[in-house]
Formats: sequence, C-alpha cells, structure tokens
Amino acid sequence: MILSYGALWLIPVLSLPLTLAVAAHLPAMRPYSLSLLPLAPLPALATALFAPEGSAFEAPDLLLGAQLALEGNARLFLGFAAFLWSAAGIFARTYMRGDERAGGFAALWCLTLAGNLGVFLAADVATFYVSFACVSLAAYPLVVHTRSAKAMRAGLVYIVLALAGETALLLGFMLAASSAETLLIADMRESMVDSPWQGAVLTLLVAGFGIKAGLVPLHVWLPLAHPAAPTPASAVLSGAIVKAGIFGLIQFLPFGVDLRFWHEALLWAGLATAFYGVAIGLTQQNPKTVLAYSTVSQMGLVVAVLATALQQGSPEIALASASFYALHHGLAKGALFMGVGVVGASGKRSLVPVLATLTLPALSLAGLPLTGGALAKLGAKPPLGGGAAELLFTLSAVGTAMLMLRFMLKVAATGSHEPDARPAAGLLVPWLATVAAGLIVPWLLFTGVTGLPVAYPLAPDSLLSAFWPAAAAGVVGALVAVARLGAPGIPEGDLLIPTTDTGARLLSMIPARPHWIAALRLPEKRLMLDRVAGEWASRAERLLSRWSISGALLLMLVILATL
Repeated sequence: MILSYGALWLIPVLSLPLTLAVAAHLPAMRPYSLSLLPLAPLPALATALFAPEGSAFEAPDLLLGAQLALEGNARLFLGFAAFLWSAAGIFARTYMRGDERAGGFAALWCLTLAGNLGVFLAADVATFYVSFACVSLAAYPLVVHTRSAKAMRAGLVYIVLALAGETALLLGFMLAASSAETLLIADMRESMVDSPWQGAVLTLLVAGFGIKAGLVPLHVWLPLAHPAAPTPASAVLSGAIVKAGIFGLIQFLPFGVDLRFWHEALLWAGLATAFYGVAIGLTQQNPKTVLAYSTVSQMGLVVAVLATALQQGSPEIALASASFYALHHGLAKGALFMGVGVVGASGKRSLVPVLATLTLPALSLAGLPLTGGALAKLGAKPPLGGGAAELLFTLSAVGTAMLMLRFMLKVAATGSHEPDARPAAGLLVPWLATVAAGLIVPWLLFTGVTGLPVAYPLAPDSLLSAFWPAAAAGVVGALVAVARLGAPGIPEGDLLIPTTDTGARLLSMIPARPHWIAALRLPEKRLMLDRVAGEWASRAERLLSRWSISGALLLMLVILATL
C-alpha cells in the first residue's frame, strides 16, 4: 500500500485514540491512562489546522473498503471537536483523579473519541456506520459511570434510543445502497434524488440522526444522560457527540434539490424543538439539566437552518452557516459544562470571579452583541430568507437568554461549602482555554465560513438585533422575580415519567379522570417497570464494566475492522 502525503495526516487521527484505548486496558499503563487523554485528539486538531484540502486515505481490506477524506465541512467539525476533546481530557485528568474506575473510563473515552472523529472523516457508508455505532455504544459506560440509580436509568434510556437510531440508520443505508453504484457517501447522496425508496430512506435517516441530535420527540435521552455523566463527559456529549447527528444530516441529505415536504418538515420540527427545549429547560433545577435542554433547543435551530438547503439552488451558504453555528455551540457548551465542575470546586472567596468568567460563554450562547454567539446567529439568518421562520429564529434568542439566566442562578448555588476552596489548575486551564476559544475562534472564521464581511456584526442594525433579545430576557426575568412566579416541576426527560410521584401529579391534573385511567393504576405499574428496568440496567452495566468483558468487546471491534 502506497501512502500519500494526505493519508499520513489522516491515519493517526483514528489510530492514536484506538491505541490508547487498548493501552488503558494494560495493567502497566492503567495508572497513566488519564494523563494520556489530552494527547488522543491532537492528531485530529493538527489535521484540521494544517492538512491539505482533499486529503484522503483508502484501505481496501478494511470493512467493505474503508475510505477517509478531509473535505467539505469536515475540517470545521474535526477542528472544534478535537480541541474540545483535548481540553476536556485535561479537565478529566484532575476531575477523575482517584476514581477507582478511571482506567475503564479512559479506555471508553478514547474509543468514543475515535468514533466521533471517524464520523467526520468517513467517506464511505460502512466506515461512517461503524464510527457512528462506536461513538453511540462506547459512550454508554461514560453515562453510567457513577453507577447511581439516576445514572443507570439515564443509561437505559440512552442505550435503547441509541440502538433504535443505529437500526434506523442501518435500514436507511441498506435501502440507499440498493440504488447506488458504490458505497461512497457522495454517490449514495446523489442516487437518493431519483431513488424509489427516497421517502423511506429519508425518514429512517432523519430518525437515526435526529435521535443523536436531540430532535423532539427523540430527545429524551439527552436531558437524562448529560446530568448523569461525569462533568468532562457531559462537556463532550453536548459539545461534540451530538454534532455527529448534525454532521450525518449534512453528509447524507440531498441538499440543493427541491424536496418541499422535507424542507417544511425539518424547518418547523427544528423551530418547534428550539422552543420546546427552552420551555422545559426553564422548569429545571439542576444546572446541568438546564444546559442539556439548551442543547436540545440549539440543535433544533441548527436543523432549521439545514432545512433551508433542501430547496432548489445552491445549499453551500446554509450548510456553512449551520456548521458555523454548531462550532460555536460546541465550544460555548463545553465551556459551560466544564464551568459547572469549576464552580463546584470553588469556595465562597473564589466563587465571584469564577461566576463572572462563566457569564461570558452564557452571554455568548444567548447571542449578546460582539460575542461568538452573535456572529453565529447573524450568519444563520440569511439562509432563512426572512418571514415567519427568521422571526421565530430571532425570538428563540430570548428563550436562550432566559435559559442562561436560569442556569447562572442555579449553578451559583452549587459552590463548595469550604470557603477557602479553589479549583485546581487542571480544571481552570482547560476551562479558560475553552471559554477563550468560544469567544475568539468565531471572529477568526466568520468571513471565511459565512462569506459576510467582518464589519457586518458591527453595523448598528446587527448590534440592535443581537442586543434586544437579551434585554427582553432580562426584563422578563425581572418581572418573574418581582411576581415570585415558580416553575412547574417537570422531570428530566419530560416525555418520560420517571417516578411514581410524577405520575400521580400528572394524573391529579386531570379534572375528571375516566374510569379506564383509574383502572390502569399507573403509579403502581410505573414503580414495577422502574424496578425491572433498573435491575436489568444494573446487570448489564456490571457485565460491561468488567475488564475481561470490555477488553473482549474492544478486541472484537478491532477484529471486525480488519476483516
């Protein structure tokens, strides 16, 4: 096999994290496994920054002919994801220190990372599917790492929906491949235009990728998994892993073709998701849950922008704008989740500067003028083309600002009880670096990605359009505080009923219960289901967490990849 210059960039992107995942299982390497986490994404970051456009690698003997390529929007996604994974890896070194399961955490972290990066580089459907399955399944032990009842239930919901998503994608890929001459993603995307299975394929792909991206009503795993996972895992779950669903839509949907039904369906589903995430997020008490619902909302906006490319014409502007929005969200949300861990390690005397710094990514996500979030929102509006869609997109910024206000109020109460406690440098440095990246990187990329001049965000109209949603959110928040209005206690996962108390509260809200509802005896049945689900989840987790079992699974994955 003759390797090209471009291939030399791509090979270490996946080989290093996979090697470190195997090394973390070795007794001699296990004590150093956490220290190696920041190194695993560095080849991907270097590739995104320096590798030539069109770099490709082909291995005919792997899978059905594995192919990797750095093209289109892959560089953007690969770059911000690699940076976030590296920063979160530094954070995890300190955060997970002393954890008795740190070795297993590091191995599965690297395996999830390899899948996440593989999604962004895969040029054929087999490599893409294996990478997507890897990032989905390997992330499960990260979600349930603490082994608490809350984490086990979150893991159960996560793995059920992850498997449902993998099944939908597999069926969709099989139908799409039946009308394509090759397994290259580009060829499969083109063949979908005239495929007799177009409707079925698009339905399956939107469902599979929609689960990962948190599109309502497929989002229920996200507000359960993010709060349950350790903080560094939450940062990459929200900042990078959910972007695999967005990137999948970018790669496989036939953009630039007039698909009016799908354009309308995804546009309004995305906007509905944006407002739904805000509405439920405002009822939450856990700051990590508030951030999780914010991710649901923000991914809905990205999907709405992507939907505009499902029309006749040039889709490049919409795809670039959606990718740019995803980049800023990944950096800002990673900083916010890591900030929760920093606040938790801060005593009363160090809490004020920490909260002041945490306000920066919160304001940026809300789209305050001159922040990276303002640039992302300004870049996303032109594809929407005015009208009701652009108006709703703009109004959603009010909800985002209110969510960030609630997040700041809730996270401020989670500081350390020790007045002199200070966050360690291993927490502060990666957090501050991510905060800075979320504010600076969008300015560096704005013109090149969106095509808009750098003076555009500085125009009076642009400044006003970015300022008034945050001001409106402040006014609404002040009125709520003065009126002392309380939020209803909607549980995490919302559409699921996680406890008997919640079931009882929901039933009590029905004025006149029909006899058949009373006959269901929902609270008792719910308790039984919760106990059964928890028992099975615990058994599955104990099995997967064994070194022998997890090592065998990892070895099996390597063997399958070499067939």
